[in-house]
Amino acid sequence: MSDQIHFIVEKLNQEPFRKNYNLISFDSLESMQLLQLLNDVLGEIDPKHAVDIREELPEQTAKRMLSLLGILKYKPPGSISDLSAFRQGLVTGSKPVIHPVLHWLLQRTNELKKRAYLARFLVKLEVPAEFLQDDTVADINKQYEELMEAFKNLHKEYEQLKTSASSTAEIRRDIGAMEGEKDQLIKRVERLKKRVVETVQNHQRMLEIARQLRLEKEREESLAQQKQEQKNQLFHAEQRLQRAQLQLKEMHHAVVDSKPESLMKKLEEEMNFNSYLVTEKLPRELESKKNSAYFLQKVVAEPAMSQSDLNVLEIKINEVNAQMNQLIEKRMMKYEPIDSKFSVYRQQASIISRKKEAKAEELQAAKEEMSSTERQLQQKTSQAHELEGSEVLKGDEFKHYVNKLRSKNTFYKKKRLEIAEITAEYGILQRTEELLKQRHEAIQQQLQAIEDKKGISGYSYTQEELERVSAVKSEMDEMKGRTLDNMSEMVKKLNTMVAEKKASLAPVIKELRQLRQKCQELIQECDEKKIQYDSCAAGLESNRSTLEQEVKGLLEECVQEESNYHYVNCMKRNLEVQLQRAKEEMKAYVSPDPQERRKAIREQYTRMILEQENLGKKLREKQKVVRESHGPNMKQIKMWQDFEQLMECKRECFLKQQKQTAIGQVIQEGGKDRLVL
Repeated sequence: MSDQIHFIVEKLNQEPFRKNYNLISFDSLESMQLLQLLNDVLGEIDPKHAVDIREELPEQTAKRMLSLLGILKYKPPGSISDLSAFRQGLVTGSKPVIHPVLHWLLQRTNELKKRAYLARFLVKLEVPAEFLQDDTVADINKQYEELMEAFKNLHKEYEQLKTSASSTAEIRRDIGAMEGEKDQLIKRVERLKKRVVETVQNHQRMLEIARQLRLEKEREESLAQQKQEQKNQLFHAEQRLQRAQLQLKEMHHAVVDSKPESLMKKLEEEMNFNSYLVTEKLPRELESKKNSAYFLQKVVAEPAMSQSDLNVLEIKINEVNAQMNQLIEKRMMKYEPIDSKFSVYRQQASIISRKKEAKAEELQAAKEEMSSTERQLQQKTSQAHELEGSEVLKGDEFKHYVNKLRSKNTFYKKKRLEIAEITAEYGILQRTEELLKQRHEAIQQQLQAIEDKKGISGYSYTQEELERVSAVKSEMDEMKGRTLDNMSEMVKKLNTMVAEKKASLAPVIKELRQLRQKCQELIQECDEKKIQYDSCAAGLESNRSTLEQEVKGLLEECVQEESNYHYVNCMKRNLEVQLQRAKEEMKAYVSPDPQERRKAIREQYTRMILEQENLGKKLREKQKVVRESHGPNMKQIKMWQDFEQLMECKRECFLKQQKQTAIGQVIQEGGKDRLVL
């Protein structure tokens, strides 16, 4: 625990806090001061929390600190397992709670600053699911999530750049080295300029010519770049021209192969198809979409349904389907003799209409597929243009390309034959070179044999070596002569310089001897003064330490008294405000003016009490009327329910009677048919 407090005090005395605490003064801090200190540390981590805790309620302070500690992922130590106890200790400023929090925060301040900064942008706002059903809210929430992901990526890139970038010391070192190189280059340029001025005639004219040459080279490079750009533009223009010519050929072929009757027929078919889509298919689909949207809106508007409600609805749907089937059977039994002639045509018409709808859908799908393939073709061609590739050749262009390849193939074969001839000639030349070398070696051997016979073996080789050595010796002699001359001149210069320096330094050496004597005397005096200074400084340092401790104690007392003064002053202001309000209330209540009396709080509350009493009387009267009419109303509801059941029973009896009469008619008609047979 003492190590923990020592670490906290050490960190608080450093930048940016500079609290000037010691172990005793820190341990003697009150709960309010501890909370303010914790708030200052949190304010250093997140500037939003740099507030005075005396200006807010303790619950608000605890809530704010707990939220920030949760964002920073602080976990209470094992001795504080209950979160309510930790919260209570944070509200009261308990030392066993505050000290571990301060120790944890001061250990990793920079890391927590970064985490608090990221939390401002990465803590996701929870939107209720019922609000996300709105399209506008859903779109805004999606944009918010996309921006959050973009911020994450940007922060990662920033961290990578921050870690990969070189340090400022290395950059300064590089800048210094480059500045040194720059100075050296400037000096070299100046030396070269002087040498050119001294040795070269008309150097201004030569410089002007060099400048013009440089300008012309730059102009040549720019013209070459422009030429390349114009070649690229010409290539793209030729490709566009080829595409336009291809489209023109296709249109010519379409016009040549077609006749006015076929064109009119195609237009009529397209017009019929479009009119069918506009008049029949699309309105039907639109109507079905509207109906489905209407039913969905009704479902959304209704309250949430349970499984029992769904079962009831399924039962009702089955009953209605059964009734519909019964009505359809009755209708068929009733109208079948009349419509028997047209049933075949109706079936054929329904089959044709279904086929027509299916073909229309297939045609629409084929058109959509064709448009999608055309879009893909355009994308692929644009990608090929970006990669500077050629288009897919068709028809005459492909034939022209094949002919071009054939001509290139013949040209390639011709060049290949030429290369074979050149390689054969090269082999012959190599062979002749080898033969000539062999002949040279044979001649050398014959020459050596002749020299051996004459008794002068190695004469030719020795003569060549002597000539070479004599040439090298003459060059070395010239270099030695030049170096000896230069060395003699340098020795003379050095001797003269040494004599001049001796003459100039003689009086200075005399003065230096006198100054050395004075220096020794001053060193002895300085040592004596230093001993006196050290003894005096030790006494003053001890006095200063005692005075500093007294000043620290007085400053702490001053701070404590100031905080007490501010607290008492605030309490005094609150009491003055309450006293002033009481005086104004008394003045308004005693005032003879009815307008002033109405402003009094007592009058306002009495008016509100009277209004509530009147409202209570009205509600009691209304309750009495409802109780009196409750019995007759319930009887009337019961009578209406009985009446509804009676009418439902009559409707079922009527339906059964109709069904029985219809079955009887069918039986009678069947009997008549048998009699006729």
